[in-house]
Amino acid sequence: MTSDAWSIGGLQLESRVLLGTAMYANREEMLACIEASGTSLVTVSLRRVTPGQHDGNLYKVLSAAGLHLLPNTAGCLTARDAIRTAHLGREALGTPLVKLEVVADDETLLPDGEQLLEAAEQLVRDGFVVLPYTNDDVVLARKLQDVGCAAVMPLAAPIGTGLGIRDPHALALIRRYVQVPVIIDAGLGTASHVTRAFELGADAVLLNTAVAKASDPRKMAEAVRWAAAAGRAAYLAQPMPPRFLGGPSSPTEGVPWRTPS
Repeated sequence: MTSDAWSIGGLQLESRVLLGTAMYANREEMLACIEASGTSLVTVSLRRVTPGQHDGNLYKVLSAAGLHLLPNTAGCLTARDAIRTAHLGREALGTPLVKLEVVADDETLLPDGEQLLEAAEQLVRDGFVVLPYTNDDVVLARKLQDVGCAAVMPLAAPIGTGLGIRDPHALALIRRYVQVPVIIDAGLGTASHVTRAFELGADAVLLNTAVAKASDPRKMAEAVRWAAAAGRAAYLAQPMPPRFLGGPSSPTEGVPWRTPS
């Protein structure tokens, strides 16, 4: 199979699957799922694990496995908190990458567009490679692109719901009008959702709950890997347009019992 590598913020990646590192039963299961998914870029929350010096530090374990780290600002409710958290992440991990999350509340976990845009603009000025988790809103996505974000990460559905893509038209609009990579983030629940995301033109997907909370997380991670490959291949193949009426797949010319109309 030919390479379908892509890049983000100067980082070259082979896999189009990004995986979160939270909620697994244990560290061994997390690492097994990362390997099964084929990913090389994983998200880590600075609010969940405090960087330290001991050998068991999560960040050191992930780096030792050859993985690229994408620190996120999960749990931030204001632009100010997100900016501060992003700076802590850059100091601790030595990477300019940041998955920017600014949510409106702790219940819906939906992005606060106004605060998100404010934080994104400041972090870009501060030299970060900003990947914002955003609503499936093409207008906001274009504004995030215009302030210098390296990608946009629209939700499929609210975080942790597993509902899959609620508004495919909105995501298709974002794909059409945004030139930076589009990474579908949040709400994907199973392999078929991943395939659909790529068929709509996504450059990548990010999952966590869908894998970590499956009955067999490793098997789900493997399923996601192949679902991503299938959806991406289907998108590149440019599927046939849908038809209103049926059309025969076999020729009817010369069939002896068929009377010409």
